Amino acid sequence: MIDRIQWLGHGSFRIQGPPLIYINPWRIARNAFHADIILVSNDQYDHCSPADIEKLRGPQTVVVGNAAASIALGAPMTVLRPWQSINLGSARITAVPAYTFTPHHPVSKGELGYIISLDYYDTYYAGMTDVIPELKHVQADIAIVPVAAGQGTMNVERAAEFLDAMHPRWVVPSHWGTLGGTQLDVQMLGNALRDDITVVVHETVR
Repeated sequence: MIDRIQWLGHGSFRIQGPPLIYINPWRIARNAFHADIILVSNDQYDHCSPADIEKLRGPQTVVVGNAAASIALGAPMTVLRPWQSINLGSARITAVPAYTFTPHHPVSKGELGYIISLDYYDTYYAGMTDVIPELKHVQADIAIVPVAAGQGTMNVERAAEFLDAMHPRWVVPSHWGTLGGTQLDVQMLGNALRDDITVVVHETVR
């Protein structure tokens, strides 16, 4: 499963299907294939980009997000609240709370992370969140977490503590190399984790 996850830069990812899943597409090239599922974590411009979503949207594409993202997108979307789930083909999508203890991403906005259950693997996409109490209930084989520590999200030290407790098999860093976070932050995260957790750093795919 880890080989099917492709980093598109910043907080954007593609999971090769079926189903073909995009998460927060931003500044991406038009794909020859329409997405089956597009997950949007919040209404921030670099996570909810109507132009990029339109590149990927086909007649059967299901776009999933929170209420604020639905308003920002101005187009039909399946709206989830934290802990709601939806089955889409062979994938089960569960919304997870995502917020920080700063004004940038408060709990009141109802922003989301996701657990994507597919082919007997659970992949957790954290989104813009700090280590919040609700995350103690999250278990996954693969964890995609931010390392930029921007706008109140978890820093490298807190991410390492969280991941050691969750104990996924693989960790994929997000939100680095663009608006914050560097290769050094990724290396620091890898050094801080226990030896049986593998940090996977993909070359950016467009």
